[in-house]
Amino acid sequence: MRLNDLSRLRTAPILDATEKALIIPELQQQMTLYRWFTAGIMALTADQAVQSLRQLEQHQAWAAHDLVSDPELDGPVYLKANQKTLTARLRIEHGLGQGILISGHGNDNTEPSATWGPLPLDFFAFTP
Repeated sequence: MRLNDLSRLRTAPILDATEKALIIPELQQQMTLYRWFTAGIMALTADQAVQSLRQLEQHQAWAAHDLVSDPELDGPVYLKANQKTLTARLRIEHGLGQGILISGHGNDNTEPSATWGPLPLDFFAFTP
């Protein structure tokens, strides 16, 4: 499995260490082409979504996003985090898969954008 293979999936696959080791540098290389990012996190619970966001922030050395919606939602959620505004919003969303989508953006509409994923919810968890 490679980074481009993920784009045709509805939910994130389980990746082994070898696949993760191939995808991380691909993703990092692609991300260098963009100025800022949004993350969409699809999870069964708000706690899972927020934990995935915090792991992504730590992995990318991003500042923490302020959660501007109720983290006590009960049910499947979609979390949208905006690196430019450092805000994240949660909402109940049924019928989605699970995983992390990352989109790279330019400074205006003349610059291209791209989306990668879905990556597993624990993709950015620290692994020694």
